[in-house]
Amino acid sequence: MIYLLKVNENQYIRVNQIDMGTVKTLNKWANAHTYYPLDLIRVALGVFLFFKGIHFIGNTELLIELIDPLKNWAGSLMMVHYVAPAHLIGGLLIAFGLLTRWAIIAQLPILIGAVAINFFGPMDTKGFLSALIILVICAFFLVYGSGKHSADYYFKMQK
Repeated sequence: MIYLLKVNENQYIRVNQIDMGTVKTLNKWANAHTYYPLDLIRVALGVFLFFKGIHFIGNTELLIELIDPLKNWAGSLMMVHYVAPAHLIGGLLIAFGLLTRWAIIAQLPILIGAVAINFFGPMDTKGFLSALIILVICAFFLVYGSGKHSADYYFKMQK
């Protein structure tokens, strides 16, 4: 959406921004068009990310090996300490539908890196496809939200 903000009588500034009204409109549409299979996909996504976080905690060497093509980049060691907790906490939040969009925003750098890492190092088709599928599902829920059968919706209706 494009907004015109009035600076003075003769001057306007164009602003490209999504306002809260647009987000509320998206939420209302999503709540009116909610389906149990979408909620099951959201829960499965959260459970998958949670177990992936547990897997990376138990196999830190595997995570270091996966990040090896990026070892010369700044912050590559910091990624090791970010990936597992982000998957654990984000997976739980996504599964319960609590702060779903924020949890997915925290997952996006990891998933984009998981897709991109296949182009810097050796191509792992299975890893590439799973990362790409999870990235697409996360992008969908970033727009769709947590849906009607979620903790977000429950707490919103308590007001």
